[in-house]
Amino acid sequence: METVGNMVVKYWDNHRSLDQKMIDLKRKLVDLNALKQDVESRKRAELHPRKKLKSQVDVWFRNVERINDEIQNLDQRVAQSISISRGFCMEDVLKKIQEVEELLQQGKFDQGLVVDDLMWIGQALSTTNLVGKAAEICMEEIWTCLMDDDIGKIGVWGMGGLGKTTIMKLINNQLLKKTEKFNTIIWITVSKEMNISNIQKGILRAMREKLHEDEDETIRAGMLNEMLTRRGRYVLILDDLWDKLSLEEVGIPDLSNGSKLVVTTRMLDVCRYLGCREIRMPTLPKQDAWSLFLEKVGRDVLKYPDLFPIVESVVEQCAGLPLAIVTVASSMKGITNVHEWRNALNELSRRVRGVTGLDEKVLQQLQFSYDHLEHERVQHCFLYCALYPEDYSIHERILIELWIAEGLVEEMDSQQAELDQGYTILNELKNNCLLENCEYPELVKLHDLVRDMALRITRPRFLVRAGLQLKEIPHVQEWTKDLEKVSLMSNYGLQIPSQMSPPNCQMLTTLLLSDCGIKSIPDCFFEQMKGLKVLDLSGNNFRILPSSIFNLEALTVLLVRRCDYLEEVPSFSKLEALKKLDLSGRAINYVPRGIFPKFSCLRDLVIFDDDQPVCVRGEEIGELRKLLYFKGWFYDLNELNTFVQTSQSRGQRLIRYYVVVGLKKIPNDSPWDKYIELSGCKICRNGVKFPSDLQQLRINYGIVDFPEEEVFFPCFIPTPNGMFSFLKEIYIFRCEKIKKLFTCSWVLSNLPNLEVLTVEICHGMEEIIASEMEFVEEERMGGSNSNTIQFTLPKLRKLDLRLLPDLKSICGANRVMVCDSIEKITIDHCPKLQRIPLYLPLLDDGQPSPPPSLKEFFISSREQLRSAEWDHPNAKSVLEPFITHWRL
Repeated sequence: METVGNMVVKYWDNHRSLDQKMIDLKRKLVDLNALKQDVESRKRAELHPRKKLKSQVDVWFRNVERINDEIQNLDQRVAQSISISRGFCMEDVLKKIQEVEELLQQGKFDQGLVVDDLMWIGQALSTTNLVGKAAEICMEEIWTCLMDDDIGKIGVWGMGGLGKTTIMKLINNQLLKKTEKFNTIIWITVSKEMNISNIQKGILRAMREKLHEDEDETIRAGMLNEMLTRRGRYVLILDDLWDKLSLEEVGIPDLSNGSKLVVTTRMLDVCRYLGCREIRMPTLPKQDAWSLFLEKVGRDVLKYPDLFPIVESVVEQCAGLPLAIVTVASSMKGITNVHEWRNALNELSRRVRGVTGLDEKVLQQLQFSYDHLEHERVQHCFLYCALYPEDYSIHERILIELWIAEGLVEEMDSQQAELDQGYTILNELKNNCLLENCEYPELVKLHDLVRDMALRITRPRFLVRAGLQLKEIPHVQEWTKDLEKVSLMSNYGLQIPSQMSPPNCQMLTTLLLSDCGIKSIPDCFFEQMKGLKVLDLSGNNFRILPSSIFNLEALTVLLVRRCDYLEEVPSFSKLEALKKLDLSGRAINYVPRGIFPKFSCLRDLVIFDDDQPVCVRGEEIGELRKLLYFKGWFYDLNELNTFVQTSQSRGQRLIRYYVVVGLKKIPNDSPWDKYIELSGCKICRNGVKFPSDLQQLRINYGIVDFPEEEVFFPCFIPTPNGMFSFLKEIYIFRCEKIKKLFTCSWVLSNLPNLEVLTVEICHGMEEIIASEMEFVEEERMGGSNSNTIQFTLPKLRKLDLRLLPDLKSICGANRVMVCDSIEKITIDHCPKLQRIPLYLPLLDDGQPSPPPSLKEFFISSREQLRSAEWDHPNAKSVLEPFITHWRL
């Protein structure tokens, strides 16, 4: 039995070791909060639509929040306890240490943070409004069939350009709201080159399911059948089906459980083969066609009586087809000259009379819009879009850059001027309805009929077999001497026979072989393509590049992105005409020195890998006088400094750059055009040179090298005033030795345009914006100044301070920050920070008001919120609507 004396001795020992245990507990808590920050970053990366957070992850986050509050209360209890009672706190401290250690183990989440959200039922699609009563009646008929349990298959048929896809997109979006009827809505675009495997993969992608790429079609069909059956009631929409389809071969179960199959097609036979309830998509009645035409051409034509009968006849030539009406009307928008309208009518009439077959007539009507493009240059840009596969989403900027490289955009004094002209052409094509926007911004595509029209115009100058699942390259006989452009992109598994003779295509300017998984290219393949300007070999599996590439002296664009097996890049010294070179990919680990200065025309250079450094020399990059865009990796700060010095001395004017320095990298998509990241670099005073137009600076794992008495971050002292005047974002992560980030005067001189400031996990950080040394000395000697000093960060939108255990001040004891643009402030686990130095403007009655743009003020600890000091007694109540914190 334990005596009273033994108990006293035990608690006295506990009293003496309690302080050390509390220190251990706080250190472990810092590690836990750092882990929480990392898990939150993973959560942002993994938590996509159709996914939800695992319950265990949600519980873990709540437990981390709880333990933070409990340890904060325990720390206060230990500090306030009298000497003899402190020993009795040891048991609670040890318990909390054990809990924190358990949470550290639990927080690894090796199996990921999210699971599929089984409540997901589909994807909303962007669309346009229906035109006319006939289309509304058709949509109502489709909807009635969908709600009828006795009808399982519905076939919507009619010629191209009637709006079948538009009407089914509206149906798709309406079905998403009918959750009590169907569990899952699946939309698949089939297109002309139907392929069972592609349909299967499309359905699996839509359901967020995965199967092995090499799985046999029959096995995949069985597994797909099981998955669809488990989904309960579903609606499967197959848009643009061109041929008869075996549902059994695909793996689509029978529809006896109330599920539905809807197809859109141009062929009535397809509907009948599948046993569908047939619904014909009507053409527009005369009045609806007239209304749609006026909407697109503009009602100004009604002001000219002489035009009225001609315009009416033009509308009649469009035969009630919405696509034809829209494209023809868009091409005539703004024209009021009667002669031009009469000529347009004659052209349309002649085209339509000269062909048979409904689809052919549509193509002729669409070609009218192409012919009426104002400049031949714009026509060429349009035809270039046909090189992409059917229904392909084309990135606008990449397309424009290829136009520029091809010489389809007029050469101008600056790249920005050329880009502007490219976007002007793009908008002209959109305005004429020859290009249409995709579901997501900055992406465009061709309607399949418009693409068919473009391919017909380009025969025999273009050879386009993109996205057709070819397994072997077209026979050499198809590579005629007159070919100008060849696109075989997106044919994964494509092979080029080693014995194939090199195609004799001296006129060829463009060859697109991207995303084909090609394992080898014969060495002589490019020997007779001397005029080649654009070569895209991205997304292939070869280990070496064929030697014949290096003699393509006219080449201006070479893209070798995502070639994961490419082991090294040999010399491109003969390719002196290159304007764009992209070698981004995971496997490139060696680039010969001395090759870049030979590229006197080079404007775009990308040598980058998100996973491992592919370092280049700063001097070589700085020598490229015409370089406008650079994305690359430097080994250390010496290379960065050399790059900056050389670039400035050579008069280089980069429009965009994305530079990582060091051997570590944190994944980050920069919203800015001019970005530098220092990762694991040794930083000392006067040791870093930055471009004067830098917009975003990110410093990760900074190894700071300066005397102990130095407390300021060496990157920011001393620098000339205005050196960072273009800087919009600063991110500091795990720079442990820094105590103070900036001086106040430095901020005022250098950061007038700063929009985002983030400081995370810097354990030594005590102050963000510090007073100058003279002011510090005055305070130390007992001087005081009761007047609050304001300093302004006029464009600061976001201030984010996280896991800074020693942070005591944001900007000094008697200073306040005027941030009229502030939107969000985050103070996350900064326990020593008491004062919130945010200036609040005063109203006429003397009461404070929140900054006009403020949306959220987050403070992780409720205790910190209660004890926070503000510069006005009513500040907390004024900001209350914006304040959030962790809730238990």
